[in-house]
Amino acid sequence: MAKVMQGIRVLEVAQHTFVPSAGAILADWGADVVKIEHPIRGDAMRGLVTLGGQRVNPQRNTLMEHPNRGKRSVGVDISTPEGQQLIYEFAKTADVFLTNYLPQLRSKLKIDVEHLRAANPDIIYARGSAYGDKGPERETGGFDGTAFWTRSGVGYSMSPAALDGPLSQGIPAFGDSTGGMNIAGGIAAALFHRSRTGEAIEVDVSLLSTAWWSAGTAVDQFMETGQVTRVSMPRSGSNPGNPFMGNFRTSDGGTINLCVLIPGPHIRDTFRHLGVPAAAAADDSRFSTVQTLMENWEAASEIIVRQFAEKPFAYWREHLKTMTGQWAPFQSLLDLSNDEQALANDMVIEVEASDGEPLRLVRGPVQFNHAPVETTRAPQASEHTELFLMEMGIEWDRIEALKAANVIA
Repeated sequence: MAKVMQGIRVLEVAQHTFVPSAGAILADWGADVVKIEHPIRGDAMRGLVTLGGQRVNPQRNTLMEHPNRGKRSVGVDISTPEGQQLIYEFAKTADVFLTNYLPQLRSKLKIDVEHLRAANPDIIYARGSAYGDKGPERETGGFDGTAFWTRSGVGYSMSPAALDGPLSQGIPAFGDSTGGMNIAGGIAAALFHRSRTGEAIEVDVSLLSTAWWSAGTAVDQFMETGQVTRVSMPRSGSNPGNPFMGNFRTSDGGTINLCVLIPGPHIRDTFRHLGVPAAAAADDSRFSTVQTLMENWEAASEIIVRQFAEKPFAYWREHLKTMTGQWAPFQSLLDLSNDEQALANDMVIEVEASDGEPLRLVRGPVQFNHAPVETTRAPQASEHTELFLMEMGIEWDRIEALKAANVIA
């Protein structure tokens, strides 16, 4: 893949998934991303024992691999004056400083924008936060389960009112990865702006704003009308008003989603594929035009439900490939990892894990020149400390003294 960020150095002081995932995207794009970790504890995610109820293998920790592949890890205790001095020296060679530390901690550690700009006036300063870097809750931390899913209203809208309570976020780091992509895009724009004007600017992305942008069309509508809609309970049948929109169960319990948003041009073809020849031939006046189809959507829905229930999922998945309207098979996330179309578009990449065995990961959503991503595994904690410091021109005597003082690993 084209290394569009080659020659760009990113200095990352961040933990967990949200902000580090931005660094992973930039690394995928060719940037030299140097991850600063505590020399003893490392990133908090390295201590993860279970994920989604499944035991984590420390050498194949996917929650570390996903947001940290392709980076270098340098262990520095930035709570010490010596560690802070190292950060300033690193910053002189960097284009971007990337962090998710809260304001008070940034100030205490002397890594806020004024500190980094004192070392390098041209550095792009990028922050990721739960709720934004302004306002009364700028010091409040959060995760995607709180800021992206719960507080934003996304979880509420995705939970049927008929349930006793709202659904919990079912996918780990769901908003984190989306937000990380937003940060990476913001950094790319800031670098472009700097190349044109010479001005280094600050970039801010929050999990809350990520959620609202993701749900933006609904939020816009709700603010306009003052009314909120929520998803309905699962069933086999059409959405009110358009019988070609909805989820339909197959004979073996699978589900096919029809999403023919504009049914007019597809009435005959859709009914024909569903095995309803009379309706497909427009012999049934209830379904012959868009207007009558919409008026008689419940009758059409009953027919469609019955047709889908007669044959298994595999049949419909193959048979509907020639249908002109839009549809999709309901798949699990694991199903997609073996999906022919996903694999054809290089959506799965492979790296060599720390144990020497192959490890499959998801690539970022942007592809350049149709080429697959070339990257490496996430680094071990502090794996590149000595090599990076020597690369920076730091003498070995100083490196040994910093190690003896536990400033570096």
